[in-house]
Amino acid sequence: MLWIFYAFVKTNSMLLITINSTGCVIEMIYIIMYLAYAPRSARIFTAKIMLLLNVGFFSLILLSTLLLSKGSKRVKVLGWICMCFSATVFAAPLSIIRQVVRTRSVEYMPFTLSLFLTISAVAWFFYGLLTNDLYVMFPNVLGFAFGAVQMLLYVVYKYMVKKVVVEPAVLEHIVTIGVQKAGVELQVPAEESSGKEAMKANEGTNGRDKGKPREENGLEISPA
Repeated sequence: MLWIFYAFVKTNSMLLITINSTGCVIEMIYIIMYLAYAPRSARIFTAKIMLLLNVGFFSLILLSTLLLSKGSKRVKVLGWICMCFSATVFAAPLSIIRQVVRTRSVEYMPFTLSLFLTISAVAWFFYGLLTNDLYVMFPNVLGFAFGAVQMLLYVVYKYMVKKVVVEPAVLEHIVTIGVQKAGVELQVPAEESSGKEAMKANEGTNGRDKGKPREENGLEISPA
């Protein structure tokens, strides 16, 4: 909204008007979707922020620049305001960069987003350079720098830093089969223990207890 107002005040800046008008429409769709699905407390907070910034603060800037400044001075004041806001937008991912360094995970920093933000910053930098517009050119220098840092961190923590996963040791389950009457004790892994081992152990009793319940066969199964 600020860049559209700046473009109208400056005149002959149709590219700024078209791209930022498109951006306003897309961002409004984002906000509407957020308000539709967010919890009630988040919707109330977002509505307050929108009223404060998009209505109150924007109206204050619009009235102050129209009433308190004229001509080229108005363009300069409005240009500095737009430049400061653009710098804060480009600096916003610093919190994500800190999280990536702390967690060594790039889950919340998509590479494609950083790439296209960097390309956009380069394109708008040259637009500002060719049109001799410092207010468009300077914040995109910061945009390029922050975008390059994000892509570098993505490469470092995605491909160069190997994750070390320490799995807890799992004790192998042992089944102890004690054939009391034969005086034999067998220890086999639980995965490999089956009815065959039980039959062999039963055979060690010379078949005297064949056909009786397990409890009477003197077989004791207990995990080690």
